Amino acid sequence: MNELRRRWVGKALPRREDRAFLTGEARYVADLPATRALHMRVVRSTAAHARLSSIDPGSALAMPGVVAVFTAADLSGSVGCLPLQPAAGAEIAEVPLPLLAESKVRFVGEPVAVVLAESETLAEDAAALVEVELDWLHPVVGLDDAVSGGTLVHEELGSNRALFWRAASGSFEEVRAGAAMVVRGSFEIPRLAAAPMEPRGCLAEFDKDTGAFDLWVSAQDPHRPKAQLAEVLGVDPESVRVRLPAVGGAFGSKGALAPEYALAAWCSRRTGRPVRWIEDRSENLSSSYQGRGIAAEMELALDAGGGFLAVRGRVRADLGAYLYPTTAVVPVTVGGLLCGSYRIPVADVEVEGYLTNKVPTGPYRGAGRPEAAYLVERMVDMAARATGIPASELRRRNFIAPEEFPYRSALGLTYDSGDYRRAYDAAEEVLEVRRESLEAHLGSGAVLGSGLALYIERAGPAFWERGTITVDPAGRIIASSGSASNGQGHATSFSQVVADEFEVDPEQVVVVEGDSADGDGVGTFGSRSMTLGGEALAVASREVLELAGTVAAELLEADQADLRYASGAFHVAGSPEREISLFEAAGAAKRVTGQELSLTRRFRSQGPVFPYGAYGAVVEVDPQLGLIRLHEVVAVDDGGTVVNPLLAEGQVIGSTLQGVASSLLEEVVYDADGQLQTGTLASYLVPSAVEAAYGIHSEFIETPTPYTSLGAKGMGESGTIGAPAAIANAVADAMAKLGAEPLEAPYSPERVWRHLAAGAGSGPETNGGDLG
Repeated sequence: MNELRRRWVGKALPRREDRAFLTGEARYVADLPATRALHMRVVRSTAAHARLSSIDPGSALAMPGVVAVFTAADLSGSVGCLPLQPAAGAEIAEVPLPLLAESKVRFVGEPVAVVLAESETLAEDAAALVEVELDWLHPVVGLDDAVSGGTLVHEELGSNRALFWRAASGSFEEVRAGAAMVVRGSFEIPRLAAAPMEPRGCLAEFDKDTGAFDLWVSAQDPHRPKAQLAEVLGVDPESVRVRLPAVGGAFGSKGALAPEYALAAWCSRRTGRPVRWIEDRSENLSSSYQGRGIAAEMELALDAGGGFLAVRGRVRADLGAYLYPTTAVVPVTVGGLLCGSYRIPVADVEVEGYLTNKVPTGPYRGAGRPEAAYLVERMVDMAARATGIPASELRRRNFIAPEEFPYRSALGLTYDSGDYRRAYDAAEEVLEVRRESLEAHLGSGAVLGSGLALYIERAGPAFWERGTITVDPAGRIIASSGSASNGQGHATSFSQVVADEFEVDPEQVVVVEGDSADGDGVGTFGSRSMTLGGEALAVASREVLELAGTVAAELLEADQADLRYASGAFHVAGSPEREISLFEAAGAAKRVTGQELSLTRRFRSQGPVFPYGAYGAVVEVDPQLGLIRLHEVVAVDDGGTVVNPLLAEGQVIGSTLQGVASSLLEEVVYDADGQLQTGTLASYLVPSAVEAAYGIHSEFIETPTPYTSLGAKGMGESGTIGAPAAIANAVADAMAKLGAEPLEAPYSPERVWRHLAAGAGSGPETNGGDLG
């Protein structure tokens, strides 16, 4: 029929879902009513590494209102461990996270027992009375200890290595022999905690008559928890229903099934009553999986003109004590992106993951992309200083050009589309103006540093998503997606996509998400929702419109080829008075075609898409205090077609603040005994509005992906990836002006002051230059 005319895609509509949150109408897991629900509290290990000698629940069970205390012995034979997701090309040890520790504990916060009581307060008091006897063992805390293998986290493995991945193209050694220069760098990226506003929580209910589980969870989607819960409990997935109420943020940390969710479901089956578990903040910081935590040795070989010849990377990842389903995916993602946005013909990258006596790691916003961008972009700046070629010029000489797409990197990834130089030029132009303005007002003794970085992101994982479209004769279009929102604004952006397809107002589109009973799906992570979920809805919409045309042709007694569709109605070409609305066609669809005006479709992409962006930062360093003040962030992002610029800018602002926090504030710290030192928000420094008082310039360019009709690539992780590398380069610029080597984030005043007071070197070349 008619060519699609985009009226709503690209328009900055306000978020329709915000009213419920602002007025208090939204309901989270803790708000859900549940008659006769028991409250679950988890008893956790206080040791990082110990033999579990005994658990005595007697004092807890003696308390009135305490219903049960369960340990691993009670679960024996009735549950499995969380399933491990393979990472392409990686060797992974089988050390999945158990629901409850059995003979040993391997990190502070590991669950050892659960208490069920009639109230949350009573459950908490009872949990404190459960006596756990531990025979403490030497913990493995640092990567060096893990590599040495003096103490083993899992003796049966014979070493602490639990992950190995390698990708190579060409011989780095051969290239190195003929290179004009090889630049080397050593880097460490600390662990981070996602710290969502709403910690984890669930409400589980088992129906003994039907054998069905009904699980409400604070999660990123219902589909992965459903599949994983079914496997852990050894039941038919069709007997499991997972639903999401309002979700107060996730940032990657609510992707995999939490072991506590499976415990609540098991306890409901065992007791015959609903079970609710709500995590507190200290539990979240100590027990929810953490992100980042890598060390890397990098080498970059260049020719005499500054052309990149080869890259070699050796990445070691701190995996924690066990593997979550997606633990291994993150470090492999780091390795695969170490060519960045550059034309590098030879690459040799190895990734090793080691077990330590810490909470396991998993995806945290960016999930490997920030680490890769940091490593690549720091190396480029170091190469610029070593060669004397300005960093901007060095990048321009080596960027992949627009006409080279699709481009296959030396590490085997095919980049779909991009114009890297355009984004970089735009960011540099704005940054230069900001820097010059700040220099004019710089205080006495302070030093200004500026830096730029370009990131790429591998997005759209799993490559497929479901979309269901139903036209309601009452005047609504119901759009159901396998992607579920935990803050992204799907109810607004998805409605814009569907409204354009049907040429109706977005207010006529109702977006349904977050219930596994509505259909299958993959979920929300990896900047995939619009790329795959939005496209699935667009594809389903077109096919429903075709079906509606069949109905309309029958009712109008016309050939379907003679129909025209516009603004929600069909009419016969040349006879505009012969018209029937989309919703009238929906009312007659069953009679005419034998089916409702409803279709479910899966969209499958031919591969990942690659959003990218250029970020700049200007920082001020006070060498007397060690204080680093961030003045400005410049963000130029290309996420393909931007469906809603207002929502996209919100994603950039929010993700940038997380990137800033990881640079200046946040770091998970353990002491030598494996005890968490950042277990509260007083010590783990999540930024407030005060720390967000920097200027931000955000703009978008669009090179649509050729893999979808919408052309969208994703935007949700942009600033978390780009900002840390840009800030690191800005800080390194300032350090060089002070005659000091770069240092690793977070750039706390104490760390910066001690670094400068120690007179740390005379410049970056001491860590990089190796002629010929």
